Amino acid sequence: MQIGLIGCGNMARALARGWGRPLLCADPVAERARSLAEEVGGEALDGNAAVAERSDVVVLCHKPAQLASVAAEIAPHARALTSILAATPLSALREAYPGKPVHRFIPSLPVEVRQGAVVQAAGGGGQDVELDRAIGELFAQLGTLVVLDDALVDVAMGLMSCGPAYVALVAEAQIDAGVRKGIPAAQGAELVVQTLAGTAELLRRRGNDTMAIRREVASPGGLTARGLDALERGGVRAAFSDALDAVLEESRP
Repeated sequence: MQIGLIGCGNMARALARGWGRPLLCADPVAERARSLAEEVGGEALDGNAAVAERSDVVVLCHKPAQLASVAAEIAPHARALTSILAATPLSALREAYPGKPVHRFIPSLPVEVRQGAVVQAAGGGGQDVELDRAIGELFAQLGTLVVLDDALVDVAMGLMSCGPAYVALVAEAQIDAGVRKGIPAAQGAELVVQTLAGTAELLRRRGNDTMAIRREVASPGGLTARGLDALERGGVRAAFSDALDAVLEESRP
């Protein structure tokens, strides 16, 4: 199956690296398309329509505001469309590409190392069951694939697509706290990042039971319990809730 990318920004690059296969690429910045094509052994083409003509499935990685203008270029040529556009529901994709099979996925940056979370909007696709299955399997290669109602995809985006930046900020805050107490930044980063990676693996092995991990680490009245209490007083839960609200507010049409 030949995949074509319309737009070669950060998330498109992460997808391409995760798939590790030759892709057709187009981007308004020609050098960006050439760079990505060279990296994955693919080909940068001169324009969006050329990508659509030669692809079995086109992955829309451009800016959401460009939906109509890109569709005007490629709709006559595209066989199937897959969108990773934020705040762009299946209804908008179907309106832009009438009569074409459309799918909606939201990936997260760790798809680059096949450790990402990917959300798929239920109800996408067309009459070709085998093609729909192949597209689903393509994205499932990149990590954990979760299918949700289309109305919940933007909520999920606020958790997992934005999540790597939040986790990086949490890591940075912990490293800075260690530096303030004398731990060199490089060593602090090794400690914090490995702890995050190891904790994620423990959570997976224990069925994502966050409370089980907390109980094992935080004995009543102990040091970790004191640290958790300080985080609660500092409003860590409210901060993440506010972050999700902010993302959803911005994503509303």
